[in-house]
Amino acid sequence: MFELEVYETINILGLILGMLFGMIAQKNQFCFSGSIKDYILTKSTKRGASVVVAMIVAIIATTLVSSYFELDLTQTVYYKQDVNYFIIIFGGLLFGTGMMIADGCSNRHLIKFGQGDSRSLITLVFIAIFGFATAKGLIQGYLSPITNNETLLKISSMIENSTMNIYVVLAVLFVILFLLTKSIKRIFTLVDGFLIGLLIASAWAITGVMGEESMERLIELSGISFIYPTAKSLELFMYYQVNNFTFPIALVCGVIVGAFTMSYFNKKYSFGCTATQKVNRVTYNMFGGALMGTGGILSIGCTVGQGLTGMSTLAFASFLAISSIFISGVITAKILNKSGKLPMCFVFEWNDTPPDYNI
Repeated sequence: MFELEVYETINILGLILGMLFGMIAQKNQFCFSGSIKDYILTKSTKRGASVVVAMIVAIIATTLVSSYFELDLTQTVYYKQDVNYFIIIFGGLLFGTGMMIADGCSNRHLIKFGQGDSRSLITLVFIAIFGFATAKGLIQGYLSPITNNETLLKISSMIENSTMNIYVVLAVLFVILFLLTKSIKRIFTLVDGFLIGLLIASAWAITGVMGEESMERLIELSGISFIYPTAKSLELFMYYQVNNFTFPIALVCGVIVGAFTMSYFNKKYSFGCTATQKVNRVTYNMFGGALMGTGGILSIGCTVGQGLTGMSTLAFASFLAISSIFISGVITAKILNKSGKLPMCFVFEWNDTPPDYNI
């Protein structure tokens, strides 16, 4: 029997974690952007409630994990020094707009691609290209005068990127959850949100605890996110000789494999109907992907990267990021809906409500 290096074990666990995420998300079509679309089109709150449950569980589980293993989450990217709140908000607005135009955020397109929507691959490629260009390429150069603007940084420094009070945050989330469910019984049906919340905390444990034991390769303390890892996945595909297969890339690959696998058992959503709808044109996928790639880097994460992983650290910057994503997503969805360009294949109703799949 051969022995694996620590980083190799972490990569394998990342792949498994991603597969579990993909399978759970495909099973019930877990989606932040989809929850916005559900409410605007049908007033359905089920997927929105699942997202809120995932946030609550991620925060509680991450707090317990970080406390037990003594992980310093303030050393993560979500507590970036010299934070520019204006750029984070701007990036969130770009991302929220892009995810509605492209009919799904970054993790949603990983799921859709895994279950057979070839147009989602277009979105993922544009997310990767523009994400990398914003992080290290041409776009970074053009935005540098703004991201590193001394005036904006000075104004941002007036509000410390501190850890929010967990009790206040959870209280607000529980109120939102009750407003969405209107029933305690319904909360117990949101198993997908509960499990995904646990996966968020698991990623912290894997990279934080096992990562410290790695002597061969530096393992950064990181959670689940999809924008920059998608960009790094494309880079690895093109320049594998000078790049390493890492935990974040393993997550991306795992999500696709997990969604693909589950789509054969859960054929209800396999090969989503938006793949054949004219409203979901290639142009929308390209433009939406470009906005998400750029916006996701500027806001230091996507709906999962900031909305779940970032929020699990209780960083103030994460709250600003996901709030701006949500606001721009709602505004963009309403604009698209008025022009009949907000596609939907299924109605996600509660178990106590008769289903309707005619939309």
